[in-house]
Amino acid sequence: MRHLNTVVKAVSGIAAILLLGYVFYFGGADVIQNQRATATAAETKPAAEGWVPSRPDSLAPLVAEIKPAVVNIGTIQAPRQPRRGFRGQEPFDEFFERFFGGPIPQERPQQSLGSGFIIDKDGYILTNNHVIENAGMIMVKLANEKEYEAKVVGRDPRTDLALIKINARGELPVVRLGDSDALQVGDWVIAIGNPFGLGQTVTAGIVSAKGRVIGQGPYDDFIQTDAAINPGNSGGPLFNTKGEVVGINTAIFSRSGGNVGIGFAVPINMARDLVPQLKTKGRVSRGWLGVSIGPMTDEAVKELKLKDKKGALVMDVVERSPADRAGIQQRDVIVSFDGRDVTGATDLPRLVGNTPIGKEVTLRVIREGGSLDLKVTIGEFREEALPS
Repeated sequence: MRHLNTVVKAVSGIAAILLLGYVFYFGGADVIQNQRATATAAETKPAAEGWVPSRPDSLAPLVAEIKPAVVNIGTIQAPRQPRRGFRGQEPFDEFFERFFGGPIPQERPQQSLGSGFIIDKDGYILTNNHVIENAGMIMVKLANEKEYEAKVVGRDPRTDLALIKINARGELPVVRLGDSDALQVGDWVIAIGNPFGLGQTVTAGIVSAKGRVIGQGPYDDFIQTDAAINPGNSGGPLFNTKGEVVGINTAIFSRSGGNVGIGFAVPINMARDLVPQLKTKGRVSRGWLGVSIGPMTDEAVKELKLKDKKGALVMDVVERSPADRAGIQQRDVIVSFDGRDVTGATDLPRLVGNTPIGKEVTLRVIREGGSLDLKVTIGEFREEALPS
C-alpha cells in the first residue's frame, strides 16, 4: 500500500476515503509490518444470571471448518503503453542512452493481492470490486494450494462488490451465508484473508458498530469491527461464531496503513441481494426516485417548524423524474418510504435503490407542518441521474 500524507491510494487502484484521518481501501501488499492479534470468543449467559464472559480454549475447530472456502486472489494489470516519439523512437531515449547507458525505463505490470470466498460449488467467488478492477489477469489460489485463472462475472462499484468464477476440478468447499441484520454490537466475529500477501490469516474480534457511513457512496451501510484486518484482506469474509459469513471486509481506518482496530465490512445481506443480478446481467440495476436530499439540521427543523430531525430533506427534484411526476417538492421532508421509516438522509438511497424498478410505492412527506401520502412509480437509476 502506498502511503501519502493526504488521501492514500491502494495498489489495486481504488482511492482511499478520508474519514477523521485516513480510511484505506486495501488490495495490495507492498509493506510487511508486525501485527499482533488476539483471537477470542465467548459463550454468553443472560445478564440476569450474573453474566461473566467465558473463553474457549481454541477457535481451531471452527476455523478448520470455514477456512477451506476462503481464497487468495492475485491480479496483474498490463502496463500502459508509452507514447511513441518521432520515427518510432521513445521520447528522451537519446537522453537516457547518453547519461544512463540504456533506454528509458518501461513501466512494469502492476500487481495486487486480495481475498475472496466461494459461495457455490460451480466456482462463483465473492470479493471486492477494487481487488479485481482493471485486472488483465486474475488468479485464485485455494486453501489446498491449487491455482486457477478466474473471469469476472459481474461488478458493482457502488457497493464495491464483484463476482468472479473459476472452473475447478473436483468439488469445491463452500461458505454458509448468515444474516447480517441479526448481528449485534458486541458479537464475536472472525476475519480470514490474505494480509500483505502472507497467505491465509485468521484474526478475531467483535462487532464494534453497525450502519456506518464512511463516505464511499450513497449505499454505505458498513459493519465496523475490531478484528485485525490489513492490506490484502480486501474481499475476505467476516464470519460469526456459527461459521456463517456475515460481511465482506472492505476498508480500514488507519494513519499508518496497518490495523488499528477499526475495519469495515459490507453486510452479507446486501451482497446476497445483488448476486443474482451480477450473475445474470453482470451489473446491478437500481431504483431511482429523482431527488437530491440533505440531512435535517437544527436550522431546518426550526425553519420548517418540525418536532425532530427524523427524515430526509428534499433539496431539489429532477425534472420529469418519478419524484417530479408524483408531486414531491423542494423542502418536503420524506419520513416514510414504502412503509419503512426514513430516520435520516442516508436511509433513503438504500431504500430506493433496493426497490424493484416499476414498483409503485407510497411516500409520506411532511409539508408545511402537515403529513401527506404520495404515490410514486420507481424508475431505473442511470449514471447521469442523481443518487436517489
